[in-house]
Amino acid sequence: MVRNPTMKDVAHEAGVSLKTVSRHVNGETNIDPDLAGRISAAIVKLGYRRNLSAASIRPGRTGKTIGLVISDLANPYYSTLARAVESVADAAGYLVTIASSEEDGRRHDRLVDRLMEQRVDGLIVVPPRRAARDWADVAAPIPPLVLLDRPVPHAGADTVPADTVPADTVLAHAVLADTVLADTVLADNAGGARAATLALASAGSRRIAFVGDSLDIYTMRERHDGYAAALAEAGLGGAGDLLTITTAHTREQAEREVGAVLRDGSADALFAANNRATIGALLAFQQAGRRLPLVGFDDFETALLGDPPVSVVSQDVELMGRTAAELVLGRLNGDTSPFATRVLPTRLILRGSEKRHTWAGS
Repeated sequence: MVRNPTMKDVAHEAGVSLKTVSRHVNGETNIDPDLAGRISAAIVKLGYRRNLSAASIRPGRTGKTIGLVISDLANPYYSTLARAVESVADAAGYLVTIASSEEDGRRHDRLVDRLMEQRVDGLIVVPPRRAARDWADVAAPIPPLVLLDRPVPHAGADTVPADTVPADTVLAHAVLADTVLADTVLADNAGGARAATLALASAGSRRIAFVGDSLDIYTMRERHDGYAAALAEAGLGGAGDLLTITTAHTREQAEREVGAVLRDGSADALFAANNRATIGALLAFQQAGRRLPLVGFDDFETALLGDPPVSVVSQDVELMGRTAAELVLGRLNGDTSPFATRVLPTRLILRGSEKRHTWAGS
């Protein structure tokens, strides 16, 4: 096994003291240019790399890393979030370590523990649908923490909206778990779902089905609340009359569920609560050779290719990721402002699929 070169090896090769090499490696500039040149040449010759993991355990030192735990690496939504976090972190000189919990609470906890053992400087976490433990049970110290896309229940933190969010769309959510402090970045899920459902109702639909994942997931629950509120507002039935499908975790499951709706005629329109549900619905339409009015939550690249193009509730996923990264970096740079929830607005984009059409396929 080849041994990695050390600073001591560099010092020997350059003919300088270990302290001088350490100062050079850590970016100090008040070093004799001749010595600095010899050290640089020795580093190149030996292939020396600084051990940031070791540096991060020394007082006042940092490994310049941020841990990001998302829910599903295969979902384009989360890959977009991760890319946005990474772009901001990279500009600040930080490396992002990304892992997926797969919606498993125990796996989520193992990932958080492992990242903390790696001495990450900050954490950005999408909480799983069912937590296996409370953040209050995580051994201190916990690095600066941002909860992304979903909150964690707590008692008593301030909720402060982003400046861009109208006051009437701000959702007051709990953010922290007992004594654990964190910032939170959310989208206005309920408001977006309400707007989508009202658009379907305004276009003449009367039996609108909700097609989505488990209501154990915070975002699904919020979107279902918005859907239900819109139906009540439009006079289309109370809670007992809702057509709710919550078993569409994958595209294939959504396709099967929507196919069944097309066969039994239980609904005359669909609100698809995430991008996978929307794509599954489109595949079911294609298989059946007919369609229902549809609005989906989350935009996606191929939404414009349909006939008609797919109407969507668009959330600024990149803004969510950038905001989360900026918050954690702000804490690392000494920001001591009150911990808060930022609720970012959504936008309804109507492209025609919310109306009744004779469908020609896509």
